[in-house]
Amino acid sequence: MQLTESKQRFIQAWGTLGSNWGINRTMAQIHALLLASPEALSTDDLMEALSISRGNASMNIRTLVEWGIVFKEIRAGDRKEYYYADKDIDRMARQIARERKRREIEPVVNLLEELRKDKEVAQDPDFQKTVSDLHGFTSRLTNIADVFLGSGKNWLTNIIKKLT
Repeated sequence: MQLTESKQRFIQAWGTLGSNWGINRTMAQIHALLLASPEALSTDDLMEALSISRGNASMNIRTLVEWGIVFKEIRAGDRKEYYYADKDIDRMARQIARERKRREIEPVVNLLEELRKDKEVAQDPDFQKTVSDLHGFTSRLTNIADVFLGSGKNWLTNIIKKLT
């Protein structure tokens, strides 16, 4: 699979951005390739274009599918599975935010709620205040995420336009 220089630059930049956000570089590059592709690609296509192993491709595709930003396509008469990315940027951003909230924020909020009820924490006023302050902060963060996730199409784009 031949990629134009522009698509190669996009894939590299998206991979760097992803790794800066704590996402595996290869996963971000697969996502970028699927975003840049006009049609669904097979695992073999992804492996060839990115020079990655089948195991690396499969593991990262599976994660992208679990995140709900890449989808599987089955073609009649073809044993291969093909993958494509959701190219609606607002919907994609909401889905990523939903997953990050579920995987990263909610476990911390739940732990802080447990700690606020813990008798041992109650005996340490400084730690109790820290736990309470963090719980308040993460609760506000959850509320902001909920507003974003419940927003309509183009909500994020409209906010960004107002800021620029």
